[in-house]
Amino acid sequence: MRITGGEAAGKYLSVPKGLGVRPTPEKVRQAIFNSIGILIEETSILELFGGSGALSLESLSRGATKAVCVEKSPKHARFIKSNAKACGFDLASFEVIAGDAFTHAQRFKDQEKTFDFIMADPPYGDKNVGFRSQSIAQKTVDDLNLPSVLKPDGLFIIGHAKRDQIEIPIHWREKKSLKHGDNWIRILTLPES
Repeated sequence: MRITGGEAAGKYLSVPKGLGVRPTPEKVRQAIFNSIGILIEETSILELFGGSGALSLESLSRGATKAVCVEKSPKHARFIKSNAKACGFDLASFEVIAGDAFTHAQRFKDQEKTFDFIMADPPYGDKNVGFRSQSIAQKTVDDLNLPSVLKPDGLFIIGHAKRDQIEIPIHWREKKSLKHGDNWIRILTLPES
């Protein structure tokens, strides 16, 4: 798995062995960054459910100036730090937090910390037909802390499986959706944006 664009294009990212991480595929990342284009430059990024750190590292490669990556597993967080070093990023611009995404969303809100982009590609949920999704992606878009953590003109990018039909709550407005096989990416803004 590689960085797809920017100054670190072509650099390989290490992924922990096993089923604990499902990295955002290269083609999906390319679609995301082609969609947002130069909007990523000179911005701050919050990546939740970091896994390999691919989304925040790709953002830094393409011109973001600061990224915070939250990953629950300390082992996976170490991989993310290693990936940042392998890509040549200054660790002053990249913070990796080993902890729960929802706990840290609350903490960032309490600290009045905001970001230009929030990116999340959590573990995929199960198929849901005729009932509301119980997936981590649904829980993430439902989280009432995240709108306070996103800057007023910012973008929230959330990935989920096609089979997991998440509902977008009223505290978000869907700007665009990208569909690549079983990978769906929703680009959301705050309603007043």
